[in-house]
This record gives sequence, C-alpha cells and structure tokens, in this order.
Amino acid sequence: MDSAPSIPPAEETPPTKIRLLFLGDVVGEPGRRAVIDALPEIKEEMGIDFMIVNGENSANGRGITPKIAIALMRAGAAVVTTGDHIWDQKEIIEYLPTEPRVLRPANYPDGVPGYGYVVLETKKGKVAVMNLQGNVFMRQPLENPFFCASRVVDEIRKETPVIFVDFHAEATSEKVAMGWHLDGKVSAVVGTHTHVPTSDERVLPKGTAFLCDAGMCGPDDSVIGSEVEAVLERYYTMMPTRFGVGKGTVRINGVVVDVDVSTGRALHIERVVRYWDREASA
Repeated sequence: MDSAPSIPPAEETPPTKIRLLFLGDVVGEPGRRAVIDALPEIKEEMGIDFMIVNGENSANGRGITPKIAIALMRAGAAVVTTGDHIWDQKEIIEYLPTEPRVLRPANYPDGVPGYGYVVLETKKGKVAVMNLQGNVFMRQPLENPFFCASRVVDEIRKETPVIFVDFHAEATSEKVAMGWHLDGKVSAVVGTHTHVPTSDERVLPKGTAFLCDAGMCGPDDSVIGSEVEAVLERYYTMMPTRFGVGKGTVRINGVVVDVDVSTGRALHIERVVRYWDREASA
C-alpha cells in the first residue's frame, strides 16, 4: 500500500514592516542645511518609509521657527519633534496649533499651544509619533513623563500599535528607565537632548527598540554644536558668554527602526551616521 504523500510545512508569512528614520537634534544653519540636503538621499539609499527629525535647536542653536519647520517637512520629514527649547523663538507659539506635525513635549500642562503627539496615515498603515520631555536636570519640571506616557500611549494604541517616542531628556538613567517603562507598549523609545550619540541600541524583551541618545545633526568640530572657543572661554572665566554655532563638516546622527505594522513590535534597530560638507555639496 502506497504511503500518503507528505505535505510540506506551511511557510510563515514574513511580517509587513515599516522602516522609520529618526534624526537627532538639528543644530543651527549648518545642521539644517545638511539634513535638508541629505534626507532624500538617505531615504532612497536605506528604503525609508517614514522620517522624523528633532528640530528644536535648528534656529541658530535655540528653538525652531515656522519657516525652518516647513523647510524640514518639505525635505521629507513627516514629523518634527522638539524639546526644552521649543519656546525660544516666539513666532512658533502661534504656529504650533496650526501644524500638528510639529510637536512639543506632551507633558506640558493642558492649554499650552500645540500637540504632544500625532497619528499619520501611510501606505503601510498608521504611524504615531509622541514627544516627551524628562524632568531630571532639566530647566523646568513638567508633568511626570512616566505617568504622561502611560496615559497618552493608551489613547494612541486605540488607533495604531506603531508608536515612535522621542524622549528629550538629560539623564541617561531617566531615558533608560523610560525604555523599560514602555517596553511592549510602543515600537521605539529614542532619546535626544545631550547631542552625544550613545551605542546602546537594542530591542528590549517585549519588542520596543531603544537608544539612549540619537546624537545631533551639527558641526563635528564643536562642543555639542557650539563654537569651541566661546565654550572654552566660559569654562576658563566662568563669565556669561554668547555661544555661536560651530562651522565645518556636519555629522548627521540618527537611527533606523524596522517595525512590524500589525503588532507594533520592533524587528531591528541600527544607528545611522553620515557626514556633510558644505563645500563638497556646493
């Protein structure tokens, strides 16, 4: 008697993934020129589906203006996040309520202009971006970011599991703790604010990609974006000193996260570093 033919095991259908690019704090005119010039190339080279840029230092190193925000979005940024310098350029106050794609930290009090998160439709489904600010060593304390994150994420998950969080904070411990706090609830938690990239990228056990700090998009020969001589003068004399933005080659720092669109779980995270030279790009 002939045996029944064997049936091969069904192949698992690979998850439909969306590839997110996030670039850290854009510093001044050199940083924004580099990002605006490089975004289309990075998108094409790395197959990016959705781009997010932190623009809070893009206006001469402090804050952001409506004109700069529009330029970053025209270059390809779907969302522009910010942080503690959001109010440094006064014209942004009236602009924020008109443009939900430019975010301020979600843990500001009720009634403050602007939005702390946004949900956008893409060809691969909805993507949410949330902006949070830490409290440790920051200029002014806001609502506890952990409580705010839990409350807002619960609301966002009613629309989509694909959630990217820019946590703008000084203390590494606060940022690492936020990653664990949101593990399994969001797709990625990436820190900003220090302008110094860290090398601790990983996918946490429940599926949230984490990086303590993405770094900056600003002049490489600088002190976190500012002119070296002016910063040294401050340290030598302890006197108030006006800091200008550094010059020269710009280092573009960011991160790419691949996310399963059906579950919101991160599949992969990797740092991105590019260099941009004004003269070479002219």
